[in-house]
Amino acid sequence: MQFLIRVAARLSLRTLQRLGWLLGWLAYGLSPSYRGRLQQHAALAGLSPAQRREAVASAGHMAAELPWFWLRPADRPLGDVVRWQGAELIDAAILSGRGLVLLTPHLGCFEVCAQAIAERFGDRTCLTAMYRPARQAWLRELEETTRARPGLATAPAALAGVRQMIRALRKGESVGLLPDQVPPDGMGVWAPFYGRPAYTMTLAARLVQQTGAALLLIWAERLPRGQGFVLRVSLPTETLPERAGDEAHWQVACAAAINREMERLIGQRPGQYLWGYHRFKQPRAQVAAGAGEGA
Repeated sequence: MQFLIRVAARLSLRTLQRLGWLLGWLAYGLSPSYRGRLQQHAALAGLSPAQRREAVASAGHMAAELPWFWLRPADRPLGDVVRWQGAELIDAAILSGRGLVLLTPHLGCFEVCAQAIAERFGDRTCLTAMYRPARQAWLRELEETTRARPGLATAPAALAGVRQMIRALRKGESVGLLPDQVPPDGMGVWAPFYGRPAYTMTLAARLVQQTGAALLLIWAERLPRGQGFVLRVSLPTETLPERAGDEAHWQVACAAAINREMERLIGQRPGQYLWGYHRFKQPRAQVAAGAGEGA
């Protein structure tokens, strides 16, 4: 498998995306559970037949692109592969010195976001991106070694990772999260997502509240025929609720607000969202290392 990943990394993005189209449809055709979940979630969001077909292919694109990003030499810039909209918002947040929390859903090519931020802003801020380690030891090792780049650090989705992110923000650095990723039991609350209760992390709001960091949204739209990606940066449309009164109620209100922001981003290109992701599942139990958010 590692050999195939290294071979794939040498292919062009256009070729990988063509292979990804096939991969996406193979997964859709061969896995009844995945197919049913994608159809159910797409129907919940009101996707058109064309958007559903795009979602099937986009999931394959995302998987096929990973070797290209993971094994891209650190000294080879992304260059014209990425274009920016709203980069000035990140500039302003860095200049404020308060730290920056960047949120992106499973939309478009979220893998490119961290690398592009590190490449453009790495001389002024270090970005710490949270990830969930793979279960396979060889894949986990590959993720850890290839995702760490100049201006880019990684933090596991565990208590140690949360503390790492808080330290980074208190130094005025930046952190990145996927707030629509289902957290372990005890790290989230149930909040509406497309009108259905979804277990949602409370970490994003806690990081902002505990450190006073700025909050921005970002996602990378995948352009057709391997032309690259457009990174779209925006301000939240609503402020997070003030922390007052009942703690549990505040956490749910914050999670619901962040879910609404994710829905707004997804609405910009719903065919590129990962609708097959098990977003509404019951959270898994915390591992022995602990994954609580208090720090």
